[in-house]
This record gives sequence, C-alpha cells and structure tokens, in this order.
Amino acid sequence: MKELKEYIRNIPDFPEKGIIFRDITSVLQDPDSLKLAIDELEKKLEGLEFDVIAGAESRGFLFGMPLAYNLHKPFVPIRKKGKLPCETVEKTYDLEYGTATIEIHKDAIKKGDRVVLLDDLIATGGTMKAAAELVEELGGEVVKALFLIELTDLKGREVLGNYDVDSVVQFEGA
Repeated sequence: MKELKEYIRNIPDFPEKGIIFRDITSVLQDPDSLKLAIDELEKKLEGLEFDVIAGAESRGFLFGMPLAYNLHKPFVPIRKKGKLPCETVEKTYDLEYGTATIEIHKDAIKKGDRVVLLDDLIATGGTMKAAAELVEELGGEVVKALFLIELTDLKGREVLGNYDVDSVVQFEGA
C-alpha cells in the first residue's frame, strides 16, 4: 500500500494561479486510501480522553463521522451560518478576502465535554480557531485539533498555538 500523501492529488493553479490545491477526492475514491486516512487519524487519538468529535463543514464531516463511528463517540457538525435548524451560537472570522460565519447547536456541547475538532485541512487556521471558540463558549474543552492535511507554510498551527494540533500529512507551499 502507498503512503497517504501519494493518494492526495495536487492540482496546480487552482483556485487561482500560484496555488497548489490538495485534492482529497482522490483519497475518498480509493477504498485503500480512505481506510488508510481514517486509520491514521484514529491513531492520532490513541490514548486521548475525549467525549465528542466535532467536524467543520463540509470535509470535516467526511472524516469525522467514520472516526466517531469507529470510536463510539458522538459527532457534532460545525456548519456555515443558516444551515442548522435549532438554536445556535455563531462566530464570525476573517478570511483572506472577507469574512465567514460558522455556528453550532447550543445543546451540542455540554459543560465539561472534552472535544476533538476535526477538519480535512489546516491552512491559516481561522476556521478551526473560530470552532474552538464556539466549543469553549458552550463550556467545552478542546483537547485536540486534528487534520488530515497541514499546509505548513500558511502557519495555521501558530494561530491555534494554545491547542494540541496534529496532522497526518504535511505539505510545504500554498
């Protein structure tokens, strides 16, 4: 079996010139690489005590759900504003060009819950920083921020400096 990094497709100049897009659809479409991705993420959680896995929309759902299932933990979706039907709390954060807002159900995290945040990729760290703030606002504790891919040059890990950050695969360059 190949290394996970070999399954990730690199798309040059997408979405704009100079960017190398790290495409996970190639991981999802191959049963061996999908199993490898989930297994490697699961290894990163060995020995960690936690109560909940919370995944960021939408690719965090793709990897968070099977992890939650395998580990018999609840899964909490962190969604873009306006997508959740019950009472929510929200956090707006800066993007390179503008802002975005994410939200979580108010009853999704209980006071004292130990939460693993999960997404497919960390770049600048803004989405996950906002997600961590939502968890903490609800009384939860972020015990790990976990990613399949980390773009090291974009320094998202530094934005999440107070949290335990881990990733399966690292790439240099944007």
